[in-house]
Amino acid sequence: MNPETNRIEYKQQLTNNLEKEAVAFLNYKEGGVIYIGIDKKGNVVGVPDIDGDMLKIKDRLKNNFMPSCMGLFDVAVENMDSKL
Repeated sequence: MNPETNRIEYKQQLTNNLEKEAVAFLNYKEGGVIYIGIDKKGNVVGVPDIDGDMLKIKDRLKNNFMPSCMGLFDVAVENMDSKL
């Protein structure tokens, strides 16, 4: 994995500051990518409940921003090192 940059953020698990990270990328012209299931060193650790976490992410992005930012984000699953 590439190291974290001003456009790439790694989170080992879904955190309470997802909205803060999302706002930072919304304020950056080129946007950015938040990877969940990757530690700060870039090691893939996976996500135990990918479906549940995806629902939580979509819900938080939909309900915690006014106006809604849902059209500005893609929530997707990538299989890395045979882990989701």
